[in-house]
Amino acid sequence: MSHAFSFEVSPFNALDSTEQVLVRDTARCLPFQATNPLLLPDTAPEHLWVIHSGHAQLDEDGHVHVLTQGEAISWRAMLTGRCNAHVVALDEVLAWQIPKAVLLELLGTNPRFSARVFASLAQNLSDDAEMDHNRELMSLMLVRVKDMYLQKPFYVDGQLDLVSVCRLLSEAKVTNALVRDVQGDGERIGMFTTTDLRDALLNPTPADHLRVADVARYDLISLEPEAELFDALLIMLRHRVHRVLVKDGDTILGLLSQLDLMSFMSNHSHLITLQVEQATTVEELQTAALQVDDSIKLLQRGGMRIEIISRLVSELNSQIFARLWTLLAPPELIQNSCLLVMGSEGRGEQILKTDQDNALLLANGYTPTDLQSVTRRFSDTLLEFGYPPCPGDIMVTNPMWCQPLASFREAIGEWLFGADPEGKMNLAIFMDARAVAGDAALLSNARAHALKLVLGSDSFVSRMASAIDQFPEPVNNWWKRLPLLHSREPEIFDLKKIGTFPIVHGARALALQYRLDALGTVERLQTLANRELLPAPLVRDLIETLRMLMALKLRNNLRQRSLGQPISNLVELDSLGALDRDQLKEALSIIRQFKQFLRHHYRLEG
Repeated sequence: MSHAFSFEVSPFNALDSTEQVLVRDTARCLPFQATNPLLLPDTAPEHLWVIHSGHAQLDEDGHVHVLTQGEAISWRAMLTGRCNAHVVALDEVLAWQIPKAVLLELLGTNPRFSARVFASLAQNLSDDAEMDHNRELMSLMLVRVKDMYLQKPFYVDGQLDLVSVCRLLSEAKVTNALVRDVQGDGERIGMFTTTDLRDALLNPTPADHLRVADVARYDLISLEPEAELFDALLIMLRHRVHRVLVKDGDTILGLLSQLDLMSFMSNHSHLITLQVEQATTVEELQTAALQVDDSIKLLQRGGMRIEIISRLVSELNSQIFARLWTLLAPPELIQNSCLLVMGSEGRGEQILKTDQDNALLLANGYTPTDLQSVTRRFSDTLLEFGYPPCPGDIMVTNPMWCQPLASFREAIGEWLFGADPEGKMNLAIFMDARAVAGDAALLSNARAHALKLVLGSDSFVSRMASAIDQFPEPVNNWWKRLPLLHSREPEIFDLKKIGTFPIVHGARALALQYRLDALGTVERLQTLANRELLPAPLVRDLIETLRMLMALKLRNNLRQRSLGQPISNLVELDSLGALDRDQLKEALSIIRQFKQFLRHHYRLEG
């Protein structure tokens, strides 16, 4: 049998003679015996395999396919740099190994070759499991430019000098502008970017005497709004540009940048941030807020680690809350108050939208007008954005969580020394507070006051820590059944009560006792370990357990959402696979160790 590379199969039949020589010169034909792996999960492939002879089995998320002569392994893994598949030889296999760099060069220079590659990927994405792991590539094929978020065109007069233009760019918080240059009876449109500014500064004419029209570029590339993102990417590669205009006839609708396009393919987060920053109305901000959960879904299915997802979502939510507050609250109120987020949002551990945990501290002596109307509209708008109200009414609409600093300091004292059994949890919630808008010094003042009072009240911290036992594990040896494939009867458990709460609250109590500034649970645990206040091996296990539980909760919430069920902490035991059950059993064992440590530390055994 000839070992020559075959250019008769797609997409390689789209290559010209020169490109075929490039492939022949760089490809290697390698043998594999039966059971030998060609591709392993969690690798970043630097080559594409094309089977010359023999058969290989592709196993991806339980979906098995047999690959044979002329089939490639795997375009998706090579292009994304992330592999979820396991490919092994079923018999004696000869396979061509083609370097990634060569294929990327061909994709950038041969439109027909690129079209066939992406068309093949789109066809494969019709399978639901494939779609789960390739949403970014499916979006590239199916989404049209008009459905993308486009940067609004920002125009400047071509007669302005560069210094004036830079001042306008700074005020608008943008890095490029469209230049209107009037010539006779007509007008031409150019573009001025920070790159053009760099080149212009080398001009002997001073910047404040140099017209922007004289340094702008006018050879602009444009697309119609009906074009696919695939077309946009190819045009950018072909013309080596980073931005294209989107035009409907002679009307410029906006700009599409390469960064925006690639961000859309990966997780949308960069685009959401831009939308939040540029939102001038509640409606525009809502458009961004409603995309957060879809972005989370893409990140989770793309294999991103749970701690990265939670940090990203926390930052996006903070930007949304802050922007909404500036749209609804008068400037004087913003300057004399501090908007807080608390609970899991404050700790940076919130993922899918659950409930609103927020508060407002007011500067002493400041009496705002119509405060109740502003806070009510803020909460109602967050509800429209998909953030449900807090069941415990921990929101800015509750007078207890919306008051002047002096009054709030008094409330902290009542929580510490009063008889209200809710006091210890109110203080615990407040100790997770984070400022998102306004005067952060108000929060610092209230927090310092709380720490000062706690310093002389070890009994309060012990009472607060005792809450770790308020949610006992289910009885009847429930946890011992976790490794079984199926329980004998339906079982539902609360993942927060038996899992995350003891870790989060125990770390919070220790952080309060030792006056730690850290807010996140992982950060608190690591600080305790660094100070040798908690055993390092236990901290390591707790961090791994917390992340496992957060990932399990996210998967469960996404499942609930897909079934049209309310998002909650309740998990059906039968919905867990064997691996999740094993991990949960181990997690409960580690949590019991931590609870035992806390009982001994705070003398809670009695």
